[in-house]
Amino acid sequence: QVQLVESGGGLVQAGGSLRLSCAASGLTFSRHSMDWFRQGPGREREFVAAITWRADRPYYADSVEGRFTISRDNANDAVYLQMNSLKPEDTAIYYCAADRRPYYSNNVRDVREYDYWGQGTQVTVSS
Repeated sequence: QVQLVESGGGLVQAGGSLRLSCAASGLTFSRHSMDWFRQGPGREREFVAAITWRADRPYYADSVEGRFTISRDNANDAVYLQMNSLKPEDTAIYYCAADRRPYYSNNVRDVREYDYWGQGTQVTVSS
């Protein structure tokens, strides 16, 4: 059974930083691209960042480009999201997600395409 467990959320002032973690189990982590999504109050879930199984070609939503950094540790089956210069509009529940297909990058970034989701971690940015 695949499990994704996020952690690291919290309350931070605008301009601050947080580092989210997602621990994976039940899949051969090193073969899977990993993505981060978020869902703000009253909003649809949206793509944030993605990293391939080789940890090359990270990809970011325009809204976080230059402020967020995605990384992974295949030895420890974990993916991270370093968030700097946080803004109130970054307030959301953050989820990590994966597709069941190994060696596959979901370039469409459609939430319906992902097979595995974590429970989410709340990030709140105060102004």
